Amino acid sequence: MEPQQIREGYLVKKGTVLNSWNAVWVVLSEDGVEFYKKKTDRSPKGMIPLKGAAIISPCQDFGKRTLVFKITSEKKQDHFFQASHVEERELWVKDVKRAVTCLQGGRKFARKSTRRSIRLPDKINLNELYTLMKDGDDGVRELKLEQENKVFNHCFTGATVVEWLVSKEKARNRPEALMLATGLLSEGFLQPAGDLSKEGAEGAEQTAFLDQTNALYYFADSGFFCEGYSSDEEDALVKEEFRGNIIKQGCLLKQGHRRKNWKVRKFILRDDPAYMHYYDPTKGDDPLGSIHLRGSVVTAVEHVPDAKKYDIDGNLFEIITSDETHYFLQAATAEERKEWIKAVQAVSKSGK
Repeated sequence: MEPQQIREGYLVKKGTVLNSWNAVWVVLSEDGVEFYKKKTDRSPKGMIPLKGAAIISPCQDFGKRTLVFKITSEKKQDHFFQASHVEERELWVKDVKRAVTCLQGGRKFARKSTRRSIRLPDKINLNELYTLMKDGDDGVRELKLEQENKVFNHCFTGATVVEWLVSKEKARNRPEALMLATGLLSEGFLQPAGDLSKEGAEGAEQTAFLDQTNALYYFADSGFFCEGYSSDEEDALVKEEFRGNIIKQGCLLKQGHRRKNWKVRKFILRDDPAYMHYYDPTKGDDPLGSIHLRGSVVTAVEHVPDAKKYDIDGNLFEIITSDETHYFLQAATAEERKEWIKAVQAVSKSGK
C-alpha cells in the first residue's frame, strides 16, 4: 500500500550543499518528507526518511531567520525548513512528530488533538494559550507605545502578559505565569520588540521573558512594526499600510507583471487599511509590493494567460484592483483558494 499523505504545502528549505534558502513544495507522508522544486514536478528533489528521525522546533541556529524547524534523519543528516507563520510551523511540526512516533511504535498515523510542550507540564497547550491571548475582545491588548525616540506599534509589555495570565487563571501566580510566558517566547509565539526584551531573550537565564513594564513584546503574527520619529509625510503614509490586523497569511504562486513568470510569494492580508503585501519567503521582512484592496474584485478563474507555459494549472484566482490592475494567483488546494477569496472579499468591502 502507498503511504498515507498527511500534509502538503510550500515551505522554505535550506540547501544541503549550498547555504541558499529556496521555496519548495513539501509533502509529508507516514514514512517520509518529500520536497519538490515545483508543485507539478513528478519526481522529488529529495526525500527524508522519518524512521528514527528527530525534530527540533523552534530551531534558532540562524539568528534573524525565525520560524525554522529542523529534521535530523537517522543517518544524522540535518534538514532545515522555514514556515511563513507560527500556526503553519506548529501544524507541520505536530504532524511530523506524530508520524515519527507512529513509526517507532509500528502504528498507523492518527492525529492527536493537542501539542504538548517538552518544557512545561503535560496539561499546558501553548498553541491554544496563544490563540486565547490573541482574542480581540478578551486577550492581551495590542498598543502603540513610545520608548527611546521610537514608536512600537501592535505591542505590549512583559508585565501585561504576566498579569493577563494570572487574571485569566492560566497561572496560579506571577512566577508560574513567567514560566508560561518564557515558554511562549522560546517557541516563537511571542517576540521581543525593544532592546531590553531582546537582551533578556538572548541571555542565558532560565526565565528569558521579562516581567517588566518597560520590556516590550509582540505576537509573532501581529502587524508589529517599529518606527523612529519622522516628519516625512510619505514615509508615514507607507507605514499606515501596516496598521491593520492580520486576517490571513501564507504562500501562494504569483504571476509577475512584466515577465509573466510564476514565483512563490508569502502574502499577508490586513484589514484596516485593506492591503495585501507580498514578500520573497526566502528573504527578509521588506515587502516586494502591496495590493490596495479597497473596492477590488476577486474571483476564481480557470485559465490565466501564459499559465500553461509555466505548467500552472488549477486553483487559480484573480484580483482586480479599483485602478484596474490585475493580479493572478494560485492557491495550493481548492479549499485554500476558497478561503483566500472569502477573506479578500470581506476585506475589500470593510477596509478603507
